[in-house]
This record gives sequence, C-alpha cells and structure tokens, in this order.
Amino acid sequence: MTTTRSYRGRLAPSPTGFLHLGHARTFWIAQQRAEAAGGALILRSEDLDAARCGADFSAAMIEDLRWFGLRWSEGPDVGGPHAPYVQSARMAGYVAAFENLRASGSIYPCICSRQDVLRALTAPHAGEDEPIYPGTCRGRENGKWQMADGKGNWRFRVPDGETISFTDSALGGHAEIAGRDFGDFLVWRKDGLPSYQLACAVDDAAMGITEVVRGADLLTSTCRQLLLYRALGLDAPAFHHCTLMTDVNGIRLAKRDDATSLRSLRASGATPEELRAQF
Repeated sequence: MTTTRSYRGRLAPSPTGFLHLGHARTFWIAQQRAEAAGGALILRSEDLDAARCGADFSAAMIEDLRWFGLRWSEGPDVGGPHAPYVQSARMAGYVAAFENLRASGSIYPCICSRQDVLRALTAPHAGEDEPIYPGTCRGRENGKWQMADGKGNWRFRVPDGETISFTDSALGGHAEIAGRDFGDFLVWRKDGLPSYQLACAVDDAAMGITEVVRGADLLTSTCRQLLLYRALGLDAPAFHHCTLMTDVNGIRLAKRDDATSLRSLRASGATPEELRAQF
C-alpha cells in the first residue's frame, strides 16, 4: 500500500535585515499552498550569518510576519517536534551531514578565496551567489593534503556533464548541466559553518518538508541541493519557485531598500489587506 506524506511547507527567512514585500508575497503563497493542501506550515530562522543577523531583526521578523497575516504551527516562538527552529542551534545535524559527505568522497578541501576563483576564470560566469569554480583544488584529495593552518572551505564535487532536472509546480520543467551552469559549490566554510546549500537541504529533510516555496532566483540552488539530497540519501521535496517582485524600475526588491520593508510600509499606514491586494 502506498502512503502519501502529509503536506509540510515552510517559511525560512534570514534575520539579516527587515523583511520586504517580496518576502511577504512568497511567504503568503507558501501559506496559501499549505492551507489548500490541508497541511502544516513551519517557520525556521536561517540565522547562520552571525555578522549580519541580530536579535532585533529576529524579533522584528516574527512581529512583521504575524502582522502581515502569516501563521505557522511550528517555529522558534511556538516550538514543535522538530525543534530547535533556529539554524544556529542545529549545528550537530550539519556536522553529521558534512562527515557523511567527506566519508563518501563527495567533497574536497579548498583554500581558494573568491578573488582566487575570479582570477582563475578566463570567462567569469556568476550565478546567483557564486562564480563557477574552475576546479583548482579538485585534485588535492582528502587525506593527502592538509589545509594551511587547518583552515579552508570544502566543496561538493559536481558530476560534470550530468543534467540535473526537476519539475517545478510554478515554472514547469527546469534543467541545468553540472559543470557548465554551476560548478563545485561550497558546503562548509572556513569559519566553521555550513553553507546555505547544506544547511537548507539538511533542515528541510530533517523537518519533513514536502514542498519548498521560494523565489525564482534560487533555481540553481535547487539543482545544487538536489545533488546533496542524493549524496546524503535523503528524500527531496517538491518545489514551487515564485516570480520575483520588482520596483518601478524593474529591479528586484532587496532588504537594503527600506521603503519596501514591511516595517516601513506598516509605519506609513498601509494595511496587510492593501498590500496583499498587490499580489
């Protein structure tokens, strides 16, 4: 007999600034999809960037989401069976995944800085968050080479030439070729923290997330994470990538633009109903 997992969606903001209307739109879609499926919605705070995250932003994040009309059944403020719901308190799971990847030979140490990578590229190709790595450290196998002072990054070895594809419930089929559209990517940083790719994949699997709703700017991240799910033997969720909101000049909304933050819009007298009507 085939069993179907109950729908579990998630909101996964990072408290590195005040949330803007684009975040709210994506989260509202996530809530609508969870409600339509009769499922649960989980809030997870992705606070691993200690230099940019702050307690004030974390508190504002929850306050602004609730003001906007978002509700969740599990999260930092309400608890739940998959606690903690704050990434900085979930390091044990990331370390275990890292050791799994290292033992299987899926990752390798890398001492290249971002500038090193850019200088090595004859035709730099920047993705949404990092240039394609040229493979400088690929041949320095784990166990045969020690990183200077024990410091360095660890990269996932992508299967060059393999097509990574998935069907998105919003955008349809999407495919990228490993080694051409994205290269060996970071899974562990020299500051002792997991990359976004690893932490996100590990947490979504651990929390039983069945569908990830997020912005279309993360399509390549999804391809990377599909490789991590496979390497770790984890079930991948379904995906729904939303188109991005832009300003009057066609530039996508960003946290540095305070005029579109929920906090500023609320202070100006806007209501959640008026803002949601723009979607």
